[in-house]
Amino acid sequence: MKNIKVIILFLLGMIVSFSCKEIDNEVSKIADGDNLAAFENTSMTVTQVADGSEYTIEVKLKLVGPSTGDITDDIVVTLGAGASSTAVEGTHYRFDETSVTLAANNNHLAIFSFTMLTEGIETPLASSPVLALTVTAASGNDNVIASGKPVNITLNFACPSELAGTYDVETIYTAVDGTVSTLGWTETITKIGVGTYRTERVGHWSIAALGGTPGFTFTDICGDLSIGGQNLVDLYSNWVEGTDVGTVDPDTGVLYMEYSICASGSCRYYQSTYTPQ
Repeated sequence: MKNIKVIILFLLGMIVSFSCKEIDNEVSKIADGDNLAAFENTSMTVTQVADGSEYTIEVKLKLVGPSTGDITDDIVVTLGAGASSTAVEGTHYRFDETSVTLAANNNHLAIFSFTMLTEGIETPLASSPVLALTVTAASGNDNVIASGKPVNITLNFACPSELAGTYDVETIYTAVDGTVSTLGWTETITKIGVGTYRTERVGHWSIAALGGTPGFTFTDICGDLSIGGQNLVDLYSNWVEGTDVGTVDPDTGVLYMEYSICASGSCRYYQSTYTPQ
């Protein structure tokens, strides 16, 4: 019996030793691996009004990898549109340059710029084109290669949108227990970006009752209003999100939006009509 225990302990020791060697080998492979010229993000969305103007779009690049601290060379990166792109060069975008330098004296950080074109674009588009911007080559150091992973840039071509103003609001509120009530108030909607707005109130709470950033953010894409998922007043974990596409009446300017506020599986629902004063 004692001999059997010794044999078992010996075999276990061999397994542990072998496993440790394998782990050490894998760590060594990682440490000796290539560094990558890559994008800071994997996706981004750009929204501009299709008014015939040209817009400069900036994309951040960086150097990542196991030995970037040892690289003292400048790295020249070449970029292009990947095969998965649905955006068309010359129609939706233009490259004025196709390379950028990750300078050693700037921590190998850089910004690549391209031009978003809106001349001749008739909105609304059936779908927003996507530019799969890809690092196709990297030169300057043998231990740096192109990442090969694109940043997918969604190009939203928006219609002119001017929804900022003061509105009389009527909201049908459905509480967690199913109780339905109708609420009314007056509030101001503020434009915070291209086709992007912020209300003063959210849910059934009064302005600033919850702290944080009052209201909720919504976007207008050619008359379709969307309330993207967001934390309640940018502070609480309660999740605010549109439950249907909102509308803008082109004749009266009346806005209509539906959304929910949920926490721990329980939701409150709101159907709000905004009538401009």
